[in-house]
Amino acid sequence: MKTIQIKLTFLIILALGLSITSCVEDDDFDIPNTVINEPEIDGDIVQISAIQGIIEQNDGENFTIDDNIYVEGYVISSDEGGNFFEELIIQDKPENPTAGIRISVNSNPLFTKYNFGRKVYIKMQGLTVGITNGVYAIGTVDGNRIGQIQDSQADDVILRTSETAEIVPLPVSISEFSNSLENLFIQLNDVQFPRSSVLVDQPLTFAAEPNDEFDGERVLESCTSGSTTIVSTSTFSDFRTLTLPTQAGSMSGVLSRDFFDDFYIFALNSPEDINFDQERCDPDLLFCDGPSGGSTVVYQEDFEVGSISDLESAGWTNVNVTGGNLDYIIGSFSGDAYAQISGFNSGETDSEAWLITPQIDLSASIEEDLSLNIQTNFDNGNILTIFITDNYTGDPTTTEWTQLDLTVPSGPSSGFGSFTPVGPTNISCAGENVWIGFRYISTDPDATTRYHIDDLEITGN
Repeated sequence: MKTIQIKLTFLIILALGLSITSCVEDDDFDIPNTVINEPEIDGDIVQISAIQGIIEQNDGENFTIDDNIYVEGYVISSDEGGNFFEELIIQDKPENPTAGIRISVNSNPLFTKYNFGRKVYIKMQGLTVGITNGVYAIGTVDGNRIGQIQDSQADDVILRTSETAEIVPLPVSISEFSNSLENLFIQLNDVQFPRSSVLVDQPLTFAAEPNDEFDGERVLESCTSGSTTIVSTSTFSDFRTLTLPTQAGSMSGVLSRDFFDDFYIFALNSPEDINFDQERCDPDLLFCDGPSGGSTVVYQEDFEVGSISDLESAGWTNVNVTGGNLDYIIGSFSGDAYAQISGFNSGETDSEAWLITPQIDLSASIEEDLSLNIQTNFDNGNILTIFITDNYTGDPTTTEWTQLDLTVPSGPSSGFGSFTPVGPTNISCAGENVWIGFRYISTDPDATTRYHIDDLEITGN
């Protein structure tokens, strides 16, 4: 009898222990340690590029697949860090991929089953394909949209295999971005965040600024070409509050398009995919160590001149050094005139245009500051830079310029911004006679940001 009681007591304690253990909450989702049976494929296996071809044949309109076919691919997105939500991105090969596609899934989290590198098959019969936010996508019928594959369907539609491949990021430069690289896992080398974003008293976070709505969009610049792109981070991501890294280096992620299909975005799975271990590649900026900020106006231009030819008659230089038709003009709105430039509809894929002041005499003043107002509109790349020289040759390409420590403001991607004060910056050591140059340069046909420049002023004592 005593033995039976001891056994019963042991069983009760064991049951209580199991009950308590099962109630413990654990947010550390791990991939289930279960044996994965290889999926049964009872149809033809096709490549992602074939699905892209179907979409193109239908001019991007939604199309429902009737054939019993399967698409194979490798998962390159992860929602573990919260930057992807209810979507999988797959590409055709672990290394040197050529095609990728987005899969919309009403399930969260996904990384516990479809982890990074996992080979999967998508059963396409009954699914709908098309273009969502500018990229190829797979999902279900939802009116004119690509809808989500429901969680209850996912196991029957997205078939995972036992293979988890090592994904090797495809090296790409920003200036090479094209739709053939969308939905691929790529690596950008020799890039950095602008000094105005990180080398300031309050450096930017990935997506925790007051004006970040849904996503934080941060400019990333190439050290080799000067081209820029946008690193997009969800305001729901785990790393949204981290500050941007200050150095330069490489980062790996998925190339996509923004919600409105206006420009390319680069999306990280995790900050661990950033390797910024190099010195920054900032240009040498004019730095005048001394007092500045006098109250006497030495030079000013409000661009209320009538036309660009009138401005040129006043000594300004307006020239496209690449030989195209993209030049500065005089624009106006509500009675306010300004210098204006935009590459939109210019037809130029490689442009460099300059607007240069007349010679400005600073010999009779000291402690000079320069300031102006800039309005940035339809922003799809920071492609305006402001320079100064004390020896203009008459040709901006042969002149030795020094970049000014001025931050050109960002603006909305799909509308007009507001005029923003730029400066002042100390130019007291630039020389007795100076020229200010505005360079608009782009090697990316999608970078056509429109700028309005107004109220240029130099003050001193």
